Amino acid sequence: MAGQAIRDGVVLVRGGKIERVGPASSVAIPSGYRVVTARVVTPGLIDAHTVVGLSGYLNQPHDQMQVERSSPMQPELRASDAYDARERLIEWLRGFGVTTMHTGHGPGALVSGQTMIVKTTGDEVDDAVVVPTAMVAVTIGDGAVMEGGRAPGTTAKMVAMLRGEFLKAQEYDRKQQSAKEGEKPARDLRMEMYARVLRRELPLLVTAERAQNIVAALRLANEFNIRIVLDGAAESYLVADQIKAAGVPVIVHPTMYRAAGETENLSMETAATLRHAGITVALQSGFETYVPKTRVVLFEAGVAAANGMTFEEALAAVTIDAARVLGIEARVGSLEAGKDADLALFDGDPFEYTTHVTAVVINGRVVSEETR
Repeated sequence: MAGQAIRDGVVLVRGGKIERVGPASSVAIPSGYRVVTARVVTPGLIDAHTVVGLSGYLNQPHDQMQVERSSPMQPELRASDAYDARERLIEWLRGFGVTTMHTGHGPGALVSGQTMIVKTTGDEVDDAVVVPTAMVAVTIGDGAVMEGGRAPGTTAKMVAMLRGEFLKAQEYDRKQQSAKEGEKPARDLRMEMYARVLRRELPLLVTAERAQNIVAALRLANEFNIRIVLDGAAESYLVADQIKAAGVPVIVHPTMYRAAGETENLSMETAATLRHAGITVALQSGFETYVPKTRVVLFEAGVAAANGMTFEEALAAVTIDAARVLGIEARVGSLEAGKDADLALFDGDPFEYTTHVTAVVINGRVVSEETR
């Protein structure tokens, strides 16, 4: 997605990187190169938000590590400490063209932990990781409500608790920076993560569905001059002007999610509405344990293309625009010389349900040739 589609094109790969891209009439294939052909070749797909690797396909307690419910705020939890590179869902995602995913701790607590960006390859987390700490996951909405009368129970309490933590982190960071050697306060992992957010080193990934919760997140971001990425955002089309003015991107929640409760006003046209308002939009497979997290990204892009987005816009939402939202556009998201050689090969229109993925390439290596 670096420009117009190329008919009868060639992508040369060498050393794990894209070497050259162009029409076959101008790009000769050197001798000794393995040739893999397909009717359609796109950049490897990017799942902009999932919990795969922490949440497994069995949907049993032992393979659901995406939310720690012992405390409402735990930004110190590292996704890399719980990521299972051998999870079978990763193989399925890879087989459907997903080469990069943004995964980690999901909604279910006010501050559930950190997220990370990985390639869908490798047997160990170190083999897969692209960005070990990408964002800090926050929920403003029903998912953050604690049971048994414990706080938080309302949006106002959620925002107040976050505000209180940020104020503490400002003071913690000030003392750390100003203290003389040997006199620094004891390390506080929780405050360290908040301080990184306040220094704009990391964004908050804010899951907020209702319009008023989205606006609350925007207000908090402005108050502390922090970066945020909106997630879910079922009613974002109602406040698109405010989101645009704030310069905040949105990772749209899967349309196959049940339209109930917070998401009762979910719309199939949300991705198109936001994109046409000038907001950077990415698509995701989501984080519900009962939703199959395999062909979802392709399905979501197809739905977006059928509900207001052009083909090119929908493809961008799972390639280069997703890369921009995640801050990795220099490495992935388009077929350009020098970028990681991550490719998805299809036997037809990628968004047609009858189309199959025929091969997947990650870091210049063919990792799947199973037709799916």
